[in-house]
Amino acid sequence: MTEPTTQATSGLDSELEDFAEQIADQVKSFLLALRAISRGEAAGGQEISLLLLEVSQILLAGGRLGVHEDFTPADEYEPDVGPDPDLDAMRLRLAVLLESVDAYSEVFDPYVDPPEMMSSLLSDDLTSIATSLAHGLQHHQDGRVSEALWWWQFSYVSTWGTEASAVLRALQSILAHDRLDAEFESEQDQVAAAGELLDSASS
Repeated sequence: MTEPTTQATSGLDSELEDFAEQIADQVKSFLLALRAISRGEAAGGQEISLLLLEVSQILLAGGRLGVHEDFTPADEYEPDVGPDPDLDAMRLRLAVLLESVDAYSEVFDPYVDPPEMMSSLLSDDLTSIATSLAHGLQHHQDGRVSEALWWWQFSYVSTWGTEASAVLRALQSILAHDRLDAEFESEQDQVAAAGELLDSASS
């Protein structure tokens, strides 16, 4: 007796099946990359640049989910996928890796007057994003494709989309300070060196 196909299980048309597979591939890529970065496998101190790239790519997946019409799960109640993966070890590794830049501040909702500031940790938010994505991936791997799409879309709008956007801005800020502050300091060094030359020439 042959196994039922995923499409037969989910009841989705081939276009949505393909869409779900694309999202699942992006989720898998993000989770694998985040684990690898947390283990210190980024070459040449490129952790921030790689995290910026990975968060940007998963936000692209979220944007595709966000603009899609609302997905409806096959079941009225969400099936139990078992415990979420234990990512606490990864969170601790990220906290050590990002120690000097882990804490950041963010405007929670730009449409609230006055704007509400919040404090967070990159390591916590990255792990929270990974947990939400992994939960949906478990549905997808178990053949509940409609449930996976619904979960990814719902959690993008309610939690991980906001978290990823905040993390992206923080990572961009780190990169900008690293590049622009270093350039500014270099210009100051050049001016100081020129001044020393002028002083020595006039003495």
